[in-house]
Amino acid sequence: MARDEQLKERWDLVVEKLSTQFADGDVLDLDAIIYLIGVQELGQIHREYKKDHKLDLMHIAICKLLEPYGFYEFDFVDDDGWPHYKVKAQLPHLKAGEQSVLMKEAIVNYFVETEYIE
Repeated sequence: MARDEQLKERWDLVVEKLSTQFADGDVLDLDAIIYLIGVQELGQIHREYKKDHKLDLMHIAICKLLEPYGFYEFDFVDDDGWPHYKVKAQLPHLKAGEQSVLMKEAIVNYFVETEYIE
């Protein structure tokens, strides 16, 4: 199977599983999935977040997702339990479609590693 086809199949599976589990079947978009990963990584699941914390959660997720690609490195967890990352390499300038593909690939890899999907 071609790499692009496998990515699409795995992405569709992630979206389907997460949408069923967290959105009563409404289809979650990329940003919503990134947010869920941020909540998972923070580990404070049963809590409500204000808008600025939601952006922080998405930042945590993006750092975690792009860490295997060498862009970020885990640094420390602060006194409130929030993980912090440091920049290792600047992200390349990507077109919107290329950014989307990179994030989808990173998300799929994240859920393969956590054994949420095969």
